[in-house]
Amino acid sequence: MTILTYILAFLGAIGILVAVHEYGHFWMARRMGIRVMRFSIGFGQRLWSRTDRRGTEFAISAIPLGGYVKLLDEREGPVAEAQLSEAYNRKPVWRRILVLLAGPFANFLFAIVAYAVLFMAGVPALTPMVGEVMEGSIASEADLRAGDRIVSVGDREVRTREAAVLAILDELMAGEPIELDVVGSNGAARSLELQINGETRALTEPGALMSGLGFDFWYPSVPARVGKVMEDSPAERAGLQPGDLIVAVDGEPIENFQALVQAVQPKPGKVLNFRVARGSEQMTLGIEVEAQQDDGRLVGRIGVQPDTSAEIPDEMQTLERYGPIGSLTRATAKTWDMSALTVRMLWNVVTGNVSVKNLSGPINIAEYAALSARQGILSFLSFLAIVSVSLFVLNLLPIPILDGGQIVYQLAELAKGSPLSDRAQALGQQIGILLLLVLMSFAFYNDLSRFFG
Repeated sequence: MTILTYILAFLGAIGILVAVHEYGHFWMARRMGIRVMRFSIGFGQRLWSRTDRRGTEFAISAIPLGGYVKLLDEREGPVAEAQLSEAYNRKPVWRRILVLLAGPFANFLFAIVAYAVLFMAGVPALTPMVGEVMEGSIASEADLRAGDRIVSVGDREVRTREAAVLAILDELMAGEPIELDVVGSNGAARSLELQINGETRALTEPGALMSGLGFDFWYPSVPARVGKVMEDSPAERAGLQPGDLIVAVDGEPIENFQALVQAVQPKPGKVLNFRVARGSEQMTLGIEVEAQQDDGRLVGRIGVQPDTSAEIPDEMQTLERYGPIGSLTRATAKTWDMSALTVRMLWNVVTGNVSVKNLSGPINIAEYAALSARQGILSFLSFLAIVSVSLFVLNLLPIPILDGGQIVYQLAELAKGSPLSDRAQALGQQIGILLLLVLMSFAFYNDLSRFFG
């Protein structure tokens, strides 16, 4: 059932994002006066199709791993004399480039809309309050202290832990000391620098950034009381319910939720006996721990969230919520920032400054799709926004098989005054396929490495 959930969530996410991307090409092609022959979600044998009054066939095909828009083009077959003016290859270069750009930018706009919906609904988060600081670490040497609240990284204000981590990673890739502005537990403001000596690449390994810098964020001591049971999780199948208090795992007392995490995480795939207090009664439930990925590690989880309603102080929580205009403005800024960060990450992977282990393939994407879908529609929408940003950036790379590479072809034709030769285009396609295969090989290898620990 878990594998089926992964597959359905992955296919659902791919279907939505591909439909958005291809609709961008479709919409712009029609406005540029280019005849669209087919709009297909998926490849191969058509399972369903219909043709509209303008002669475009809309189809759902058997292999649901992408999609395409087929345009009228003399290079792909003979074109009737009456339709020559609607052929893609007969249009000016600038019109062809707009059609190619429209797909990636449809993904960019989708991310903006998704983030705007999230910001209107409200995005809860925790403030970047520093917890433990390891003695002798980079953070300790910089005089970062437990209880400090990070208010800015470099020249960027940060209000949440996610924003702080992404800003620290961005500064790390710049190769300069990481400047932090903090407010101490006594209310005094300080500025400090995290001095990164030696190889920074190790800090970009999945899950290595915070431990490498030598500090973590503050987390409250939360009782091991179940606040939410995830749908179709091991906990739900075993009969665990919201409000249950887990008092022991395999006979070892559990003092708080963090202790529960520490008891479960190292044991993926094993069956553990949970001693549970429900009202005045106690019972023992055997639960098989599910194996999941977390920052490149294989960890055990049972699918419960803590009841934190009364344990986290108000000053430790933040809620990003805006009206329609504010949400759109914030969403546009976030989409742009995420796109720029993705470009810098990719460039630093190529130059060797960021670990190639950060590349994710279909297995990892499917897992996160399923996890976000099980957490609710807003979580799944957030996942779609992140992947949509990645598709926007990746499709603009100057690799011939992608939209960005096709744009390079059009610009070369503009400079040359005539189309590139078939031989040159074929060679470019071969190089593009080879580059994509190398990229996908790294990503797939990372997936397998994470999956098998």
